[in-house]
Amino acid sequence: MSTSGKSSNHSARPLAGVALALSAAALLGGCVAQVRVAPPPPPRVYVAPPPPPPPPAYAEPAVDVEVHATEAPPPLPDYEQPPCPEDGYLWTPGYWAWGGGGYYWVPGTWVQPPRVGVLWTPGYWGFVGGVYAFHAGYWGPHVGFYGGVNYGYGYVGVGFVGGRWAGNSFAYNRTVNNVNVTNVHNTYNETVINNVTVNKVSYNGGAGGVAAVPSAQEKAAAQEPHVAPTPMQHQHVQEAARNPALAARANGGHPAIAATPRPAAFNSPGVVGAHGAAAQPMRAAGAPTPGTPNAGAQRFNNGGAAPGAQPNMARPNAAGQPNVARANTAGGQPNGTRGQPAGGQPNAGHAPPAGTMHPQAAGAKQPGATPQPKAQQHPKSPENKKHEPDKSR
Repeated sequence: MSTSGKSSNHSARPLAGVALALSAAALLGGCVAQVRVAPPPPPRVYVAPPPPPPPPAYAEPAVDVEVHATEAPPPLPDYEQPPCPEDGYLWTPGYWAWGGGGYYWVPGTWVQPPRVGVLWTPGYWGFVGGVYAFHAGYWGPHVGFYGGVNYGYGYVGVGFVGGRWAGNSFAYNRTVNNVNVTNVHNTYNETVINNVTVNKVSYNGGAGGVAAVPSAQEKAAAQEPHVAPTPMQHQHVQEAARNPALAARANGGHPAIAATPRPAAFNSPGVVGAHGAAAQPMRAAGAPTPGTPNAGAQRFNNGGAAPGAQPNMARPNAAGQPNVARANTAGGQPNGTRGQPAGGQPNAGHAPPAGTMHPQAAGAKQPGATPQPKAQQHPKSPENKKHEPDKSR
């Protein structure tokens, strides 16, 4: 009995496994039958990306902006620095700019910097490729290369020795700056040893130019962040360009406005003229200068002056007499429009009484004077009768 029971158990196990396998197959078959196949995706169409936005307009840094000229700038004029107006102003030296077919002088001036801690690197002219190119100045933490040009007042051709920043205040070196301690209190004295040749050459390179190349420190300063000239500096340059007296062809390289105490203050007190400059801006040819005797008067070969002209106080007339008593062309009589000088001949329009004439006029003949014929003598004016003495007495 026990043997047959074990056999039936062993035979039942395979059947059960088969049934289980069939059931699993049936289930799997049902799952596969229910899976839905998704339709294939549509073909991809390549769409090009939008073009990148255009780059912003390229603006060269201020140090690289150049103006070209075909002739060398004139020598730097010699002038005195006006006093610093107040604390915080920094000196910017004058220079020759190009415009309108010629050079004009941009006066040196005291300027408020755009922010604390920056120094001014002056612009300079350099001879490059057969032309003279101007490199504009800029503000920066250090003074860069400015052609080796000795602008003076701290700008000796290399670096700047006119002052330094001490925190938020600027200290002025009184050795090279015109500083009034009443207005400016943060100062010091430091001797400046100038190793640069002192001359008035205003450009770098070329024939007669300054032979200087940027140092490693100046090259490093050129790579630092820079700040362009302030609006007041731009206005200063524009005012100079509009002033005809600042043109080199008008002032001969000696501008009457060489430096100003503040930007664009060309008519304010404290304006300094260059050494050798005219006291007033040059006027047009032939235009009289106010206050000058006989300015622009027409001269005649006989030594006389045009009617109505002021007498020339320095030049003698044909008779050797001072020009204040210049005779007219009608017989050497004095000009009837002038007052009688001391010892001179009387005015023909106001003859003195007979017998009271000056001995020199009555009996002496002036050298070089031609006596006037009686027919051409002017009759006595009726008004002069009251001046004659009463002969009945």
